[in-house]
Parts: sequence; structure tokens; C-alpha cells
Amino acid sequence: MARLSDAFIDDLLARSDIVEIVGSRVPLKRKGREYSAPCPFHDERTPSFYVSPTKQFYHCFGCGAHGTAISFLMNYDRLEFLDAVEELARRAGIEVPKETRQNNKDSDLRDQYAALEAAAKLFQRQLADSPRARDYLDSRGVDAENRARFGIGYAADGYSTLKDALGTDERRLKLLERTGMLSKNDRGHVYDKFRDRVMFPIHDRRGRVIAFGGRVLDKEASPKYLNSPETALFHKGRELYGLWQARQASQKLERLIVVEGYMDVVALFQHGITQAVATLGTATTADHAELLFRNAPDVYFCFDGDAAGRRAGWRAVESVLPRMKDGR
Repeated sequence: MARLSDAFIDDLLARSDIVEIVGSRVPLKRKGREYSAPCPFHDERTPSFYVSPTKQFYHCFGCGAHGTAISFLMNYDRLEFLDAVEELARRAGIEVPKETRQNNKDSDLRDQYAALEAAAKLFQRQLADSPRARDYLDSRGVDAENRARFGIGYAADGYSTLKDALGTDERRLKLLERTGMLSKNDRGHVYDKFRDRVMFPIHDRRGRVIAFGGRVLDKEASPKYLNSPETALFHKGRELYGLWQARQASQKLERLIVVEGYMDVVALFQHGITQAVATLGTATTADHAELLFRNAPDVYFCFDGDAAGRRAGWRAVESVLPRMKDGR
């Protein structure tokens, strides 16, 4: 990847208002010519985090965190450098120079995001057409607001509903395969991976759909939950279901509550507890622990009280303990 020029970065930062960017995520208070807040990068009661509109810079006198709008987005939103640059460029209404991108790879990734977004919209339309799926969500107390908040949908009971709707040519079929939306049997026949399931889109830290989880409606069917496979966009050991929604609900999360599954997260949101997240069919990993603590100083594990839940709780503690320090 070609290096972004210093001139472009300087121009981008000059067009970006760091007070607006930080203030949309952290509640700032004016203090003379600067703005202050409790530091979002460590736990503190007395504000030691300052943002300077004249210098377009932030600095924490407590933990030493400092930098520009780019580094703030990288650390707070957990973005890669180019993602942070593109986010600022989008806000400023300017284009990132084309030569800085790996055009073929980036174009393919954009196509994968678009394919997953199209699948999410298809599932939402199919939910509107399925009284059975809607009745299930009604029985679980999930209202329209939270169905929309989480983008919940329904995968119709057919082997080629998604494939016929979105895989209209060879390129699109390959795209759906790469995003984990299709399966292939021993004879090479390709079919929809998710069938007759309530669908939960999984979002990344920028709110993009990167995978799905599907829950059966038929109690006799198995597995009860089916997740997307690992793909170029989705690594289940690094993602938390509901984190995007939790961050949208609160600019500064005081705590995160880790529960076992999608419906647990949705149910807690339904009752006004908007700090709930879940791992994605896997034990709590070291990456999960780091992600949790980067987003909130206090972490609670709230699993089922059966033997499996107790084992999962202890494994979670084992992952988290080595990463605890002051303020965590």
C-alpha cells in the first residue's frame, strides 16, 4: 500500500474539528480555551483529559494518552489507521487518494460488506412476510424498536431463497460463498446456509454487517444456533455481539455485561439494560477480554446457572484476570 502523503494528512486534520469528533463520543466541558472530560482511556473521577481546539490535539495528564483526531479514532473506535483516515475524510467530504489503496483487495472487501448488507435487508423483508417468525419474536417480548435496533430478520425455509435473490450471476455467487452465506455438499451443490431461522446480523465496530447468527424456530431442529463461518471479515474470537448497539446507546460505557447469546442481549436491551454483549458461540478469548476493557472499565459475566454456564464463567475469569490492572 502506498504511503499517504504528509500534505494530505495535514490537510485532513486541518479540515477536521477534534472537539466535535471527541465530543460526539465523550461528554466534554469547556475549561478556558480548552475542553476537559474524564479520560476515556482509563478510569478516573477527576478529569485530566484535555482537548485543544487551537492545537487540534488531545492529552491526558493521568495516563499520558495523546494525539490527533486520527489517533483518537484509532484508540477509541479501535480502527485501523486507514479506516480512521477514511472516517475523517468522509466527515470532511474529501476523497482519500486512490493510489493509497490496494484497489483489488479493497474493492473485493467493499463488495463483501455490500453483499452482507443486502442479505440483512432480504432477511428483514422476509421477517415482515413471516407471521410464524414474528410470532416467535412476539412470544419473546421483542418489540419493533429492538427488532430495528438489531436488524433482526428471518431466513426463509428454502434451499435457494438467498441464492436466487442475490446470487444472480457467477461473481455474486462467489461473493456469497466468501462471506459464508452459502454451503456446499459433497456433490458440489451450493445452497443457502441459513434456512428457517430468526437472523441476527453481527456488526463490526463501524456498524457494518460482517456475519450472522441464526436461531431455529422448530424446537426439534438442530443446532439451536448457527453462526457464520470465519471469513476475511469475521473472526468470532475478536467480535462481540451487541457492542455496536451498546456504544450507540451510550457515549461512555460505565460497564459491559457479557451474557451467553443473542436473545439474552436483545432481552436485556428490551428491559432498558443497554450494556449487554455476547461472545459468538465461543469461549471468552484474550482478544475478547481486551476488547471489553477498551470499551468499559467494569465487566460483568452473567451466564446461565447450569453446569455449562458455570464452566463458561470460570473460563471467562481465566481470560480476564491476566489483563486486569488499575481502573479495570
